[in-house]
Amino acid sequence: MELVGPLWGILIGCTVIVGILFVAFGQITVRKLRKNPVTKESLGIEFAGGWDILHVAQALSLPKSLTDRFKASALSSFFADSDILREHTSRFDRALAAAFFWLYAVTGVSIILLTIYSSLFVEY
Repeated sequence: MELVGPLWGILIGCTVIVGILFVAFGQITVRKLRKNPVTKESLGIEFAGGWDILHVAQALSLPKSLTDRFKASALSSFFADSDILREHTSRFDRALAAAFFWLYAVTGVSIILLTIYSSLFVEY
């Protein structure tokens, strides 16, 4: 029970780092991909500003077998084309994508789980 307070602090810190990585990845990698006519149409459908950053990070971070499965599905237009993106990104871009995407995913899931835990088991 005493662990909940420090965990919230850690998650808030991780959220700040995710925000910084989001901006950095968008400016360093995705901006370059948006300007390239070959990759411009391979970033996936963007419902709101910045979603293409998440699509690119996901495509560069997930294993190729999983992204190939996405490409074969009926909803393939929602996902970025990982093969084209891997051809036009450097090793640094892919490492930055992995750092951003996995910290984003782990932080998001952790916040949801800690919120559920706090609402069910912690008495204030």
